[in-house]
Amino acid sequence: MIKRVVDFFGDEEYARQRRRLFYLVLALIVVADFLVSREHAEYLWDRLPGWSAVYGFGSCVLLIFVSKFLGHQGGLMRREDYYD
Repeated sequence: MIKRVVDFFGDEEYARQRRRLFYLVLALIVVADFLVSREHAEYLWDRLPGWSAVYGFGSCVLLIFVSKFLGHQGGLMRREDYYD
């Protein structure tokens, strides 16, 4: 069972199926966000359906870009043989 899961997420031959699965999960999350009751939302954007999914995705992308910038331009990343 574990081997099948590892092969699914590791092998390149399953890339198209993997991408479709991730898009399906993303769509289900956005649809589920429309079903949430928003009676006690404090801010205007908390009442918008899909806001949580968009905010989470945007935050993740921003975190990746900031990390890449700090690693490459900020000098935090070192060569692979740095300690040799």
